[in-house]
Amino acid sequence: MKTIRTVAELRDELAGRDRVGLVPTMGFLHEGHLSLIRYAREECATVVVSLFVNPKQFGEGEDLDAYPRDEARDAALAEECGADILFAPDAAEVYPDGFATTVEVAGLTDVMCGAARPGHFAGVTTVVTKLFNMVGPDVAYFGQKDAQQALVIRKLARDLDIPVRIEICPTVREPDGLALSSRNAYLSPDERERALALNRSLRAAEAAVAAGHTSADDVLAAAHEQLQQAGIEPEYLELRSAKDLAPVERVNGSTLLAVAAQVGRARLIDNTILTGDQ
Repeated sequence: MKTIRTVAELRDELAGRDRVGLVPTMGFLHEGHLSLIRYAREECATVVVSLFVNPKQFGEGEDLDAYPRDEARDAALAEECGADILFAPDAAEVYPDGFATTVEVAGLTDVMCGAARPGHFAGVTTVVTKLFNMVGPDVAYFGQKDAQQALVIRKLARDLDIPVRIEICPTVREPDGLALSSRNAYLSPDERERALALNRSLRAAEAAVAAGHTSADDVLAAAHEQLQQAGIEPEYLELRSAKDLAPVERVNGSTLLAVAAQVGRARLIDNTILTGDQ
């Protein structure tokens, strides 16, 4: 595997290569990231993993400075999973002096994480657009855990006619159900135990739907009970269309149940897709 720091060197290295896959990350790789690299390795001739802690998607008072970083560890893991290139630019390479352009996707970014973290998605869509232009991938791989982000990036690529297929891969979990996240490193043992309530809330909602309770009130009540038992007040717990994030009153077809909550220092998110009466 080759580590590259500049856009010019990256483009030289990728010139003439076929079937390029991109796995964008902010580093501190875990099994969720590694699963994306493996998916890319199976499908693509060249696999690029980007490693960049993007300052533009962190709001004031968020954990930019504290965000976990370990490039040497990340490089070893990426290479072990089959990455060909680790693209690890510094902030000045991505946002050169005088940088003044922002890419925004309206509508999808107004709710859920977008409402809770103003400016977050503008930072995400700007850096992802830049990565698409830098790498020129045929396929880019993202995780279902970031369900809203996945929808936003798919719309970004479609709206701007960026010739890349967006592949959304399943959420990877610990054996006890906790969704993998770099921010799990912030959790104390007690907080980690409490954090399991997020997954339990999703499973309770799935059980409610399986038992025939498809109204939003019933499904959300079942989910919320699990959070309350753990003393967790969610930042949001919402049912929305899995296609366009429109609010729904009943689970019908493909419905996204998404939750976000602060547990100790860690802001955690999780989701599941519910199906009900067609």
